[in-house]
Amino acid sequence: MSNSKDRESVALVGELLEGRIDRRRFVRDALLMGMGLSTIGTVLSACGGDEKKPEPSRLEGGPTPGPGGAAPAPVMEKELNIYIWSDYLAEDTVPNFEKETGVKVVVDTYESNEEAVAKLQSGASTYDLVCPSGYAVEVMRALDLIEKIDHAKTPNIKNILAAFKDVPYDPGGLFTMPWLWGITGIAYRKDRVKGPVDSWAVFQDAQYKNKMTQMDDMRDVIGGWLKFRGKSLNSIDAADLAQAKADALLAKANLQSYISGPVKSSLIAGDVLIAMLWDGDTAQATRENPEIGWVLPKEGASIWTDSMVIPKSAPHKNAAHAFLDYIMRPEVAAKLASGTGYGSPNEAALPLMTNPTRMPEGAQKALVEYQKDLGANAAAWDQVWTEIKAG
Repeated sequence: MSNSKDRESVALVGELLEGRIDRRRFVRDALLMGMGLSTIGTVLSACGGDEKKPEPSRLEGGPTPGPGGAAPAPVMEKELNIYIWSDYLAEDTVPNFEKETGVKVVVDTYESNEEAVAKLQSGASTYDLVCPSGYAVEVMRALDLIEKIDHAKTPNIKNILAAFKDVPYDPGGLFTMPWLWGITGIAYRKDRVKGPVDSWAVFQDAQYKNKMTQMDDMRDVIGGWLKFRGKSLNSIDAADLAQAKADALLAKANLQSYISGPVKSSLIAGDVLIAMLWDGDTAQATRENPEIGWVLPKEGASIWTDSMVIPKSAPHKNAAHAFLDYIMRPEVAAKLASGTGYGSPNEAALPLMTNPTRMPEGAQKALVEYQKDLGANAAAWDQVWTEIKAG
């Protein structure tokens, strides 16, 4: 990003913070400037939400009584279109819902939040449910692309763990239903990598040149190198970012590419030996090749949550609510988490799982960090990422 464009971005952020432009105008202009989606999301988070929190009873999940004390049954549509990350459903999640309700479910997949936001912004009006990460929820809200979930239609919301009920990107849980959570770490081939794999430093080891990948994600890549130097993965300090850039460029010389979920097949085949990857996707790959391992780097890493949202243009909103309530049933949520290898935000599901992924505790809890807003300095991150990708 040029100095001129950097100044324009900072000025635009200032206008938003000072209330001279609204969130939708900011997102539109920021995208035209080439600002990254993650950067836009963190700026929006810094400015806070414009929605009031619901009354406590709203989050308890009890249905709102209709005349005579009973809520009228919604008319169920016969189709449901889901837009979601690849390999993010258990084998029986959709078939069981179809069998129970008679609703035909169509699933399309994407590999980045940017792809999902762009599809909705382009006017796609067929999707009833989308599964973005936190920062993308901020952008979707600012663009007025998603609507509030009717909790009267999703009584199983009562099963959500307290930690997922009131999150920074959706205060009060108005727009999102938590789907799964995970941690970004290092996947590797145990049978072919003989040295220790316990640090982000492994990506700077030239002996694995062209056999390693990192994710195509600004916050995870730069955040990982910040953690490598003992810094917060949310740092906005110029010296910290300069060092992270230098470390990332050293690693880039050894990388085959920046790639996210699709790297699983390369790990299984042995074309990639070490990859920055989510814990759940690694667990899926391990089922096909037990020689694939995963580690939380000793310096720390990011922890995150993905959620389901309903686009305002969704044509089958009753079916969407029915599916949200369905996946919050303990037995359904347990199979979903077990099938994908990720952590469940459903408290009632955990006792039903043989070996559930639990939130980090003790020493591991101190290693993981949630991505937070970067404030007016978010543009500096975007510039660093641009220079890393171009370097």
